[in-house]
Amino acid sequence: MTAVVPPVAECTVTGCSYNDHDHGCHAFAITVSSHNGSADCGTFIPLTVRGGLPRAEALVGACQRTDCVHNDALECHADGIRVGFDHDTATCMTYSPA
Repeated sequence: MTAVVPPVAECTVTGCSYNDHDHGCHAFAITVSSHNGSADCGTFIPLTVRGGLPRAEALVGACQRTDCVHNDALECHADGIRVGFDHDTATCMTYSPA
């Protein structure tokens, strides 16, 4: 069975090791986590070392926000998601409470 998972359509977090401002997120897949009631990008790594694959379109591998309208059985079913900064944390900007 092949699952269809949404792409990370946009990431504006320039301080992430997986993000290249010219080509976007280079992680194979990201996890949207559920810490402290937020929808943070659990893959965010604020290092100067570059991470990810040389040519990749990042996908949403897992979503722990079970209260999101796009979440079904911990899988994201949005057409695509946007990741951006909310205060000082990389956050899924597509998250919408059910």
